[in-house]
Amino acid sequence: MENSTQDSHLRSETLVTYDSPHTLYAMSISSSPHNRIALGSFLEEFTNRVDVVSFDEQTLTLKRNPNLSFDHPYPPTKLMFHPNPLGSGKSNDILASSGDYLRLWEVKENCVEPISLLNNSKSSEFCAPLTSFDWNEVEPRRIGTSSVDTTCTIWDVERGVVETQLIAHDKEVHDIAWGEAGVFASVSADGSVRIFDLRDKEHSTIIYESPHPDTPLLRLAWNKQDLRYMATILMDSNKVVILDIRSPTMPVAELERHRGSVNAIGWAPLSCRHICSGGDDGQALIWELPTVAGPSGIDPMSMFTASSEINQLQWSAAKPDWIAIAFANKMQLLKV
Repeated sequence: MENSTQDSHLRSETLVTYDSPHTLYAMSISSSPHNRIALGSFLEEFTNRVDVVSFDEQTLTLKRNPNLSFDHPYPPTKLMFHPNPLGSGKSNDILASSGDYLRLWEVKENCVEPISLLNNSKSSEFCAPLTSFDWNEVEPRRIGTSSVDTTCTIWDVERGVVETQLIAHDKEVHDIAWGEAGVFASVSADGSVRIFDLRDKEHSTIIYESPHPDTPLLRLAWNKQDLRYMATILMDSNKVVILDIRSPTMPVAELERHRGSVNAIGWAPLSCRHICSGGDDGQALIWELPTVAGPSGIDPMSMFTASSEINQLQWSAAKPDWIAIAFANKMQLLKV
């Protein structure tokens, strides 16, 4: 565990590195004063790990607390801290994870304790794996999960019960994102982006479909600063597709400067026009969306190069000046 700059092309004061003993994938930054970052391992075995590290912005150091590391069944597909820790009613951080089930954990000063395991499988002890989830910022009792069984499930995590479950797509659902308290969107292996309103569960609105039939959509990011816009990525594609929900089917922009497949996207937490993307080319690109795109496309406003494929990134409202990226066994915080 060290802070190094050898993997970057940036000045040392703009970069902090954490070396993990494991390959990393899932990642979340806490909004609480604890300045914690949760990191999930990606091991092809049952027992995986979640480490919690603390970030000191004064000394630019990342420190792992061994007491806050815990075993996790299978690699967590996503980690997410409670979006409003002050309103959670608890003094400690609450962390959610997805994999075989949705789990909630309480991160105390010197230990992590499981709060709940949420299983919606009525038929057996086994359930379809969860690909992702999103915690509703406006209504924090709600978490929406997406699953390989084509469904999205909305949980009331305070009561530990299912609010509703929808067959959302024709194939596996890969990601889910909340827009408003009762409105969410999802992307799927069927190649579509669909919006659902919990007040009218029988219907959904398709706002985008892959140009090539059955090209899966992998990730979805809804712009919290301007809910008219969302972004998605296609499997094995170097494009980030920007959508305006007011004009379905036609993207308002396609960001095509990556030289490999895009794996992760994140909107700026405090700006409606900036988005970051990371990909197999090892690049994290920050884009400013113009009012009108020119004929030659859009160039990124800044670029960071990592030493291997970037699998994950987080641009958190808790640390808007920092973007966290994960590649191989490293997590790096980039000052923007």
